[in-house]
Amino acid sequence: MVAVDREELRTMAAGLQGDGRDAATGTGRIACAERLGAGPQVRRLLEIGRRGLPLAYDAGTGEFAQTVRRSNEPGVPVRREGTSLRYAAMAALGLSRLDLGEQRAVLGGITAAELARATGVLALEQPDPGAVAIAAWAVAEVAGTVDVALFSRLGAEISSGRPIETVALSWMVTAAVAAGGDLLAMGGAMSARLLAEQGPDGIFPHVVPAGSQNRWRRHVGSFADQVYPVQALARMSRASGDTELLQAAERTADRICALQGPDGQWWWHYDARTGDVVERYPVYSVHQHAMAPMTLFDLAEAGGTDRTAEIVRGLRWLDDHPEVDEPLVADTVGLIWRKAGRREPAKAVRRISAVTTALRPGMHLPGLDRAFPATRVDHECRPYELGWLLYAWLPPRGGNRS
Repeated sequence: MVAVDREELRTMAAGLQGDGRDAATGTGRIACAERLGAGPQVRRLLEIGRRGLPLAYDAGTGEFAQTVRRSNEPGVPVRREGTSLRYAAMAALGLSRLDLGEQRAVLGGITAAELARATGVLALEQPDPGAVAIAAWAVAEVAGTVDVALFSRLGAEISSGRPIETVALSWMVTAAVAAGGDLLAMGGAMSARLLAEQGPDGIFPHVVPAGSQNRWRRHVGSFADQVYPVQALARMSRASGDTELLQAAERTADRICALQGPDGQWWWHYDARTGDVVERYPVYSVHQHAMAPMTLFDLAEAGGTDRTAEIVRGLRWLDDHPEVDEPLVADTVGLIWRKAGRREPAKAVRRISAVTTALRPGMHLPGLDRAFPATRVDHECRPYELGWLLYAWLPPRGGNRS
């Protein structure tokens, strides 16, 4: 663990002073939120993203942490823990939306394009296809380079026929769209594999094919397992003109929006067979401020339904959450706490609910909410969360990538 003291916080904040421009100027997504009264909240969150990402970055090693966690040590507000190549690539995508000067202030002198290229080099040594996919996406979109070696790895992964996480497969599609050209054909084949596993109500399982998992887990897909396919299919549809992909993405978006909680919560686990919620908690902050907006805006821009109202409902949960009393947006530190979850041992309710719904769709044990209430805040923030926040709301930056 690496401590980040108060003096370092002050230095980072001084280095990240913006140029005074209005964040809403020229940004269609913020303008959409503005029309529903959420513009000030979005700008406040974007400032958190700018301030928080340096806390997760080690300029000495060029690595992003796995997480930044609140510290109880006097004078040390937060600590960096671990490292993550996936999160570095996501941070590069988000930081690419900032001016070059802001990028260098966050990254100790380098740009998002340089960070993306570095993740591409490191990903070649990774066995994780998800890390390879997100790095290929970042290199293509941020650095403007098609890394042939990375896409060769992805092609080999698909050709192997091995089970693959839905999220990783979705990132492969999005990476192929970002690369364009001949790689769109690869993206089309990957999209077909995704579509083959979509449930009748639009819900995706956690792994493709679902049958490769055990009986108790094969029907369950997380929120991430829904939004990344929607994003991938929407972008592939826009690039290829394939309306079937857009319709498939719309089915998923329709379902998760229909299931959105009464206070704007995006629930955690879904049943791919029935389209029902398997387990509601935790509610993750990144789903509310970044992943849902990023995906639903992408879908609308590809010709799908405008779901700004659902996006704004999700945003409002960050400030008005019935589960917990304490703030989730930690302005003084420059972070957004990760989630509001249950007080439970080892994800007990998730496991119980997966088993009961496997035995009988829709079956939930009574009393679980009373026994394991969702009253706990997880005081950590992962860099991808803030990277996606910037990426979701800020427009692509023109000009020199460096």
